[in-house]
Amino acid sequence: MKHKLQELKAWLAAYVWEDDLRHLGGLRKVLVFFLRVLHMLFRELLGGQLNLRAMSLVYTTLLSLVPLLAVSFSVLKGFGVHTKIEPLLYNFMMPLGPKGIEVADRIISFVENVQVGVLGSVGFALLIYTVIALLQKIEAAFNFVWQIDHLRTMSQRFSNYLSVILVGPVLVFSALGLTATILNTELAQKLMSLEPLGTMVVYTGKLIPYLLVCLAFTFIYIFIPNTRVRLKAALVGGVIAGVLWETTGWGFATFIASSTKYAAIYSSFAILIMLLIWLYISWLILLVGSQIAYFVQYPKYMTLHRVRFALSNRLREHLALQIMCLVGTNHYFNKPPWNLDALIETLDLPGEPVHRVIAILIDAGYLIEVGGEDPPVYLPVHDIGTMRLADLLADVRQAGENRVLNAEQLESIAAVHRVMSDIGDLYQDTLGARTLKDLVLSGDTSTSQ
Repeated sequence: MKHKLQELKAWLAAYVWEDDLRHLGGLRKVLVFFLRVLHMLFRELLGGQLNLRAMSLVYTTLLSLVPLLAVSFSVLKGFGVHTKIEPLLYNFMMPLGPKGIEVADRIISFVENVQVGVLGSVGFALLIYTVIALLQKIEAAFNFVWQIDHLRTMSQRFSNYLSVILVGPVLVFSALGLTATILNTELAQKLMSLEPLGTMVVYTGKLIPYLLVCLAFTFIYIFIPNTRVRLKAALVGGVIAGVLWETTGWGFATFIASSTKYAAIYSSFAILIMLLIWLYISWLILLVGSQIAYFVQYPKYMTLHRVRFALSNRLREHLALQIMCLVGTNHYFNKPPWNLDALIETLDLPGEPVHRVIAILIDAGYLIEVGGEDPPVYLPVHDIGTMRLADLLADVRQAGENRVLNAEQLESIAAVHRVMSDIGDLYQDTLGARTLKDLVLSGDTSTSQ
């Protein structure tokens, strides 16, 4: 029996992990993708990182929820649709049962008592900063999922975040109000009286909460990570996370209604404990959906064993030359400059190592990041005809050294010193005076997978 189980395990591992998912098709591709996602999510949840990120977001949410709602409430109040925010909050707190309505009422009363006009410039700035800090924390969690090690710049945070906070709610509630107005017209009522159109409208109305949550999650997955997320990947993650969130909310509400032990143990603190648990579950589902979107966009990173995206010396040098070659080619032939997302897609590598090498090239004075574009683009700092390849590779090799930690501080061993010196001379002798321009004009600078 043990031998049979080992054979079954080996066959299952080969069936799920042996083939490249991008080369599969039909039902097997769907089944293999589903099994790989289950394995990866289970491994990520056991690894603790998604759990820790969700817990951190719970704490940040408690600190920033009232300021966030206050800013949105003030903007919506100016457009006369501030009453629309209350049903959304009630819907979010619904899994907590009757006590959830009480918590929502308390939050609404706090928000209504926040008088933005009397806060003063310093108080208003702190209010905005609290909201920006919440979204920055959310972005950091999503960037972790998407293997991105850098946040948006401060100017991008204020412009992007505030546009969503201030304009987003107005557009959403205006669209909902317009939809309700259209449905209440005489023509719409007559059309709904006809079958099967009327029945379809009724069932559609029951699906609208799921649809709105899925669309909201899809928008979050596209907008929040500091990278380009394809619509297909965000939509798959949004649909799965949205359905999971709505279904979990129903199950959590059933659990609250059927359990009286927690109230007996925690007394008046029970609702606070339940709120923390519900916030944790909500953030965890949101991060799980983002992880699914990441796997949809980059299926080759679903591996049986955890992979560390650490660059070897050889790969770092190779990658630096490839990036400089691509940037130099477009600059020399007056083509559109490269941005980070385009480089990631072309090089077919995760975002973190690519950005890490770009940061090395910027620090060494070979590239400059031009922020006038969104996203920013990269250009050579000097004429590519003056950038010697030997100097470029030498700077990439010694990247990260500083006055505290460098090769000169090592105890000198004559034999080792001669070997390292010979290696450096070999670079110089092999590459000679060849420059980046010579590499660009060498004939073939196209990428091949």
